[in-house]
Amino acid sequence: MVVGDFPIEVDTLVVGSGPGGYVAAIRAAQLGQKVTIVEKENIGGVCLNVGCIPSKALISVGHRFASVQNSDSMGITTTGAKLDFSKAQEFKDSVVNKLVGGVSGLLKGNKIDVIQGEAYFVDGNTARVMDEKSAQTYKFNNVIIATGSRPVEIPTFKYSKRVINSTGALNLEEVPSKLVVIGGGYIGTELGSAYANLGSEVTIIEGANDILAGFEKQMTQIVKKGLKKKGVEIVLKASAKGVEETETGVTVTYEVGGEEKKVEADYVLVTVGRRPNTDEIGLEEMGVKFLERGIIDVDKQCRTSLPHVYAIGDIVSGPQLAHKASYEAKVAAEAISGHKSEVDYLAIPAVCFTDPELATVGLNEQQAKDEGYEVAVGKFPFGANGRALALDATDGFVKLVARKEDGLLLGAQIVGENASDMIAELALAVETGMTLEDVSMTIHAHPTLGEISMEAAEVALGTPIHIMTK
Repeated sequence: MVVGDFPIEVDTLVVGSGPGGYVAAIRAAQLGQKVTIVEKENIGGVCLNVGCIPSKALISVGHRFASVQNSDSMGITTTGAKLDFSKAQEFKDSVVNKLVGGVSGLLKGNKIDVIQGEAYFVDGNTARVMDEKSAQTYKFNNVIIATGSRPVEIPTFKYSKRVINSTGALNLEEVPSKLVVIGGGYIGTELGSAYANLGSEVTIIEGANDILAGFEKQMTQIVKKGLKKKGVEIVLKASAKGVEETETGVTVTYEVGGEEKKVEADYVLVTVGRRPNTDEIGLEEMGVKFLERGIIDVDKQCRTSLPHVYAIGDIVSGPQLAHKASYEAKVAAEAISGHKSEVDYLAIPAVCFTDPELATVGLNEQQAKDEGYEVAVGKFPFGANGRALALDATDGFVKLVARKEDGLLLGAQIVGENASDMIAELALAVETGMTLEDVSMTIHAHPTLGEISMEAAEVALGTPIHIMTK
C-alpha cells in the first residue's frame, strides 16, 4: 500500500499551531467546520515553546533573583543568595509544558485533527503534508495559513554554538559571565535585561539612534536608566562587523563613530528581526499575492488574493505580536463561516517586558499630531502613587493622549511596574471610545497602580488632585 494515495477532505485546513493557528482552528470548529491543523514542529508554535512564554518565565526568575539581592531599602538584607540555573530552566520548561498540554487538550476537545508534518501547497485546494517517513494529500475548501516567522540571520554572524538566536538564549545551560546582544529591539532588551538580572555582564549593540524603536524616547530613557543601573553597556549608532568564535567564547567586532572596537563574551545573541515563514511552501504556485519581504497581502477579513485562502499573524502586515495573530485568527475563522467579522487595529496594545515594563496602545502624542489632531495630554508619575511607593517601584509614568475638542481617548503609554497589565484598561477605553472624563470618573480601588490612569486623565482635564501642575 502506498501511503497518501487517497486525499483526505476537510472543510478548513489550518497550517501552523501557534497563537494564530490554534485559535483559528478552535474558533472554526466552534462554528461547525471540520478542521485539520498541521504543525511542522511543536504544538503552540514559537510563542508557547521558544518565545513569549519561556522568555517571560526566565524574565520572572531574573526579577526574583535581583529583588532578593536589592531589597536593602525595605530592611531586607540577604547574604549568599544563589541561583540554580538548571532549576530555573526546569521552572521555565514546566510553564511551557503546562500550556502546550492545555492547548493540545483544547484541540482534542474541539475534535480537531492534529497532523505532525510540513505542508506544501500543490494547488489552490490541495496540500501535501510530509514527515520523515510518509506523505498525505489533503483537499480543503478553505485554508488558514499561520506559519509565523523565524529569526533573521546575519551573514557575518552565522548561528553556531556561541552565536545564538532567541531560542538558543532561552536554552543555555549556564548564565553567561558576559553576553553581547546585537540589536536593541524588544527581544534583545528583554533577554539582555533578564540575563543582567541573573548576573551576566551585558553589552547591547544597536545600529539606530536609540534602543526600542516604536516607543517614545521619554519611555525608553527610563528603561536605559534601569539597564545602566544593572551594569548593561548600551552602544548606539554602531555596526556589528563580525565575530571570531573559539571553544570557550566569542570576540565581536563592531564599528562606532568611525572607530573599530572589539568586545569579548561567552555568547553573542543576535536579535535583528524576524522573517515571515512564507517561502518554500508553494504559495507562489497557488497564486497568492505578496507584498514586500515575504509578507502576504490580505483584506480586512484576512483573505488573500484567493478568496478561500486566508493568512494571519507574522506573515501579514502589522506588528509581529501573538495577540494580534489570535485576534486575526478569530476574524478569519468567522469570515469562512459567513460572518461579517473584520479586523480593526485601533486598539492593539504592544508590551515590552523590560525593567521597568513598557506598554502602549493607540496613538502616541506625536502620531496624533501628525494625523492632524489637536491634543490634550495628561501625564502622571508612578512616584506620586501610594501603591508604587509601597512597592518601591517609583520609576515611570502613565501618559494619556486625547482629542482636545471632546476628550476622546486616542492612545496611552505606560512605563513602569506592571505596565503590561495596566495597559488592558486603557486599551478597552480606546476600543470603546471612552473620554478622559469617563476614565477620571471611573472609581479606581485604592491603593492600586490602576489609579495612575485615573490621575493622568485628571491631569489632561486640568483638575489633578495629587500633583501640582503649571
